[in-house]
Amino acid sequence: MANVSKKKGPRRALLFGLGLDSDGHKRMTTGPNFLLVGGAQETHELMTEKVVKINEKLASKGKQLEDISREEFDDVANSVGLRRPTPKKDGPGPPAQDNGG
Repeated sequence: MANVSKKKGPRRALLFGLGLDSDGHKRMTTGPNFLLVGGAQETHELMTEKVVKINEKLASKGKQLEDISREEFDDVANSVGLRRPTPKKDGPGPPAQDNGG
């Protein structure tokens, strides 16, 4: 078997936005580090606005998406109005039902 070494290239990062609502139009917007797909016009515009603001904030710090930690990303995302959803305490699935017993 040949000795195949895996060369690690430069670290890459991509913001991916998926709009789940629709108004019948197909939308896709790309940038150097983002891909936004779907959504009604308002949703797609909102996603575009957020990703542009994130990139502007990073540029003002002299950084790029691939340069920052998850915590720093969360801080930048929060500053433009995005929030990471908090997991439910019950975990996935429907709530337990009372069987009257």
